[in-house]
Amino acid sequence: MSSKFLEAGLSTGEARDSSVTSLPTRIAANTPATHGIARNPGMALDLGFLESMRNVNRSALERRVASLTKRRSIKADNQAAWLLRSIACMDLTTLNSNDTDERVRRLCAKAINPLRRDIAEGLGLGDTVIRPAAVCVYHPFVATAVDAVKGTGIHVAAVSTAFPHGLAPLATRLQEIEASVKDGADEIDVVIPRGLVFGAKWQELYDEIVAMRAACGEAHLKVILGTGDLATLRNVMLASMVAMMAGADFVKTSTGKESVNATLPVGLAMVRSIRAYFEHTGYLIGFKPAGGISTAKVSLDWLVLMKEELGRPWLEPELFRFGASSLLTDIERQLEHHLTGRYSANHRHAMA
Repeated sequence: MSSKFLEAGLSTGEARDSSVTSLPTRIAANTPATHGIARNPGMALDLGFLESMRNVNRSALERRVASLTKRRSIKADNQAAWLLRSIACMDLTTLNSNDTDERVRRLCAKAINPLRRDIAEGLGLGDTVIRPAAVCVYHPFVATAVDAVKGTGIHVAAVSTAFPHGLAPLATRLQEIEASVKDGADEIDVVIPRGLVFGAKWQELYDEIVAMRAACGEAHLKVILGTGDLATLRNVMLASMVAMMAGADFVKTSTGKESVNATLPVGLAMVRSIRAYFEHTGYLIGFKPAGGISTAKVSLDWLVLMKEELGRPWLEPELFRFGASSLLTDIERQLEHHLTGRYSANHRHAMA
């Protein structure tokens, strides 16, 4: 594997060191997002390989998820280290109809300084920089976000392609991608038309994602499946595989606007498709659960899932992200409780 994967104190056993290892260096916004990992070039659509992924045992996936969350209990300093890892793997997001440039600037300010100074000092972070991997915004606010985080190493992600429904003409969707890249976004979160999955129109879906990847250029492509709308884990598995064949750098669960968003069984199906693709091609694909991940405890469940199913490399922001807005507030509260034994009110950890 082409990148270094740091341990960063992530252990479910006894605490060996309360210090936190620094994160890998991340590039500044407005420069090509290489992430230190060879990009997935995609492959020809292989319907035979796709057919081999059709059989998904929901009951077995649910049993596996239940055992993962019950067998792993992360406490004390180890829990604090894992929660810092959650922050480092976060796409801090604002996708509201009432977003403004000022709201986005405040969100970026929080991304640059995600922890209150007293909490950072209490954890003994010293010169270690803990920040979300990216801020995620609508296209009109890309330039504002790029300017706000310039030089910090925080990426700027733009949701695109008629988010959240994905039903605009393809030419319009591609123009939106190109506009966001031109404004400085180095990650693009696109959404697929779910109807192509229901109709098993795999070639059309593949061709659309290939075109989106081309429009992204050097920006990394995250493909949102809208898993809450796809109805079955089989559809989730097959859509994930087509997206990776078409060159996706990340596969992402949800827009956050569906009635059901990221769930652990859906996540397990998707990470197993990632593992199958890696075994078939040798390329590492990232994973991003989004929607409904709002508590520190839930973030730990997702980190355990990634560690157990895909291994240590997928605990780095190059390969794993949370799509989250309120998660950072709860993590900050939990870290303050770790230090003081008391929970504080949410308003003491303002977001934007």
